[in-house]
Amino acid sequence: MFLSLFGSRLQSLFVYLSWFIAGLLLTFLVSCTTSVSNPSESIEFWTMQLQPQFTSYFQELNSSFEQKNPPSKVEWIDVPWNAMESKILTAVSAKTAPDVVNLNPDFASQLASRNAWLNLDTQIPSEVKDKYLGKIWDGNSINLCSAENQCEKIIFGIPWYLTTTITVYNEDLLNQAGVSQPPQTFADLAAVAQQVKEKTGKYAFFVPFVANDSNEVLQSFVQMGVSLLDENGKATFNTPEGLKVFQYWVDLYQRDLLPPEILTQGHRHAIELYQAGELALLGTGAEFLKTIATNAPTVYEKSNVTSQITGDTGKKNVAVMNLVIPEDTDKSEEALKYALFVTNGENQLKFTQQANVLPSHKDAIASYISSLEKENSNDILIQGRKISAQQLEEAEVLIPPVKNIGQLKKIIYDNIQQAMLGEKTVEQAINDAANQWDNSTRS
Repeated sequence: MFLSLFGSRLQSLFVYLSWFIAGLLLTFLVSCTTSVSNPSESIEFWTMQLQPQFTSYFQELNSSFEQKNPPSKVEWIDVPWNAMESKILTAVSAKTAPDVVNLNPDFASQLASRNAWLNLDTQIPSEVKDKYLGKIWDGNSINLCSAENQCEKIIFGIPWYLTTTITVYNEDLLNQAGVSQPPQTFADLAAVAQQVKEKTGKYAFFVPFVANDSNEVLQSFVQMGVSLLDENGKATFNTPEGLKVFQYWVDLYQRDLLPPEILTQGHRHAIELYQAGELALLGTGAEFLKTIATNAPTVYEKSNVTSQITGDTGKKNVAVMNLVIPEDTDKSEEALKYALFVTNGENQLKFTQQANVLPSHKDAIASYISSLEKENSNDILIQGRKISAQQLEEAEVLIPPVKNIGQLKKIIYDNIQQAMLGEKTVEQAINDAANQWDNSTRS
């Protein structure tokens, strides 16, 4: 039930071929339209869909960096969200990648497994690392193992901005269903889903089982106490605990407590249903409350917010955007200096306050929460931001960066879908999923 600021979001590597031509075209257009006075002195920085909303911020940021670090220049290129993966894949393969790139850990880890990024573990002093949230920093690490089974921990990214999911709920629908408190756990959620359907004929919530959409179902395994993979990358979800999670989702679907579109539609459809008053609960980032207020003011007036739904573990997920530095850059020292400048406490605080997202730098977090505590407004946007920030202390990246994580998600989602449709038993579905994943890692 997660949607970040700039779209829902983490597009899968499985769409790479369909984007490849568009990526090449975009590369051509950027190369033809970008003017750099002296490319040899410029740090090329790519972001994802931050123009025009944050153009003034980055112009000021880059000007400040250039004044403090002559003769360095920054050439900022903003890439549309759905073009970034194909564009950076092409650039890395051609050894023409920019010096600093804004990516999410899921996708960045795929290229980290190919040694595409600078290993920051050996480049950044411990006193600098300690300024970032430890759990978030660890979310940018991956173990690379040689054929001789010798493994090395690689830190491939510097944390930048974050979002944590909150639950937005329609108080009118819950009241009609006789629900006095919004659900806090998946067990609560199943009971509320039953009441809402019986009393109102509507659905309580929507969770996508589309492999190239959100990770929330995969995250639910971890939140309900299931380990997905062992340290060697082998499946560990084929357990009694894992079976319960498979059964949980299959039961909800077969009892008609989940909309049938979960098999074909992504998180955007959940937002549409909520805004239409057809859904009682929505998991999203606090920043998306503005969209609901604009598109569905009547529903917004009936809405309230609470914390992220979790399992018995109490674990809460955080989504991370980071900065990575290509291994092939000839400006690694300047690029690292710039990446640390962008993500320092002062600059993170300015950006996150403008974007209504969360900082990963400890100094910025302290200032951010302090400013929120001074807000006395009852507006649910302010309340949502407070809840989102307060969750940072316990939030973590629940799906650690591993090679081919998108394939693991597809295998699990496909098998749960087959069980939902009665094509397999739940036991067969989980066994097949584990075997398919382990066989794929041997190929």
